[in-house]
Amino acid sequence: MPLMTASWVNDRYAMDIRDADNHCMRMDIPVAQGGDGSGFRPMQTLLSALCGCSSVDVVSILKKQRQELTSLVIEADGQREEGKEPSLWKQIEIKFLITGNIEPAKAWRAVDLSIQKYCSVAETLRLAGATIAFSVILNGEPVSPVTP
Repeated sequence: MPLMTASWVNDRYAMDIRDADNHCMRMDIPVAQGGDGSGFRPMQTLLSALCGCSSVDVVSILKKQRQELTSLVIEADGQREEGKEPSLWKQIEIKFLITGNIEPAKAWRAVDLSIQKYCSVAETLRLAGATIAFSVILNGEPVSPVTP
């Protein structure tokens, strides 16, 4: 069975993408471009993959550090190349909103390790030319990089 299967769902551009376990995600393009706007745009899925990949790392690292994570929200935004086809992600900004009984240095380290070392999606985007910047907000307060 294939890893992913994409099926056209209407006479426009919408596709339902299913994995081998039958999880489904709809992709479409905006109405202004001729679609129905009924799903993620393809380039948005790259940012969502970045969020998902990094979240797994951060949760895992914080658990290994025995930190008490209450919630994790990741906000991603970015700019794509202008006037080019294909138009790749050029600049990506990610904000990690973390709550819990967590040491600030450990929160920063978990995010830094994910983005700089472990997240395969982040590395794939970097190899395609994207710059990825991130910030960490712990319990409503910005966390600065830890300096030795």
